[in-house]
Formats: sequence, C-alpha cells, structure tokens
Amino acid sequence: MQHYTLGQAARLLGVSPDTVRRWTDAGRLPAQREGDGAGRRLIDGRDLAAFAVGLADRTPEDDEAGHSSVRNSFPGIVTAVTLGDVAAQVEIQAGPHRLVSLLTREAAEELGLTVGMEATARVKAGSVHIDRC
Repeated sequence: MQHYTLGQAARLLGVSPDTVRRWTDAGRLPAQREGDGAGRRLIDGRDLAAFAVGLADRTPEDDEAGHSSVRNSFPGIVTAVTLGDVAAQVEIQAGPHRLVSLLTREAAEELGLTVGMEATARVKAGSVHIDRC
C-alpha cells in the first residue's frame, strides 16, 4: 500500500506542508506515525485520494461561475497575456501547474484578462494520458 509524507501530500494537493500538518493535527486527514510512533507522519494513499476528492467537491467556484460539464477546473492567477491580431495566448499559474490557453483575441478582451487577476482554467478533453510516477 502506498504511503505519503506530509511534503509529498502537500505537493499532490497543491498546498503547503504546514497546511497538510494542520489538517492532520485537526483530524481532517488521517495520518500515522512511522516506526515507534515518534517518526514522521505518513498518510495512506487511499485516505489521501478520498481527501483530495472531498476537497475538490467543496470548492465554491462552480457556484460562482454557473453550471458547467467541465470537471477539471484550475483556479489560479494570470501570469501572461499575449495578444495577436486574431488570437491570444493566456498563461495561468494554478498552484504548481502552469496552464496555457489559446483563444480568440476578442474573447480575451471581453473577459478583460490581465496579468495579476484571478482566473480559472477549465479543461475538457476527449483524451487524457496518465503516466505512473
């Protein structure tokens, strides 16, 4: 069975290790001590997966943006906007993830996208590839 350290869990959840530590201290995320109980905290992979799903279910972004069939949402901050004659390239940093979107210049201007503003990248794909780590 796979176990994760607080740092590994933090990376997977896109939060700081201190946040994961607070969640384990509060009992929100189960963790066990390694060895004789004095070692580092380890989180069971199944517990971490269930917590991640529950955490994603609690985000209010769907209520703010309306209803959508897109399930892969990445709230973040706009880090770059490049406007061309017809198209625009927008980059969003969502936690450890950098997402780049190509859209029409008109759409980017209508949304008023500028560097430093909050935005959510939503991804809907017919094919998702998964690599085992």
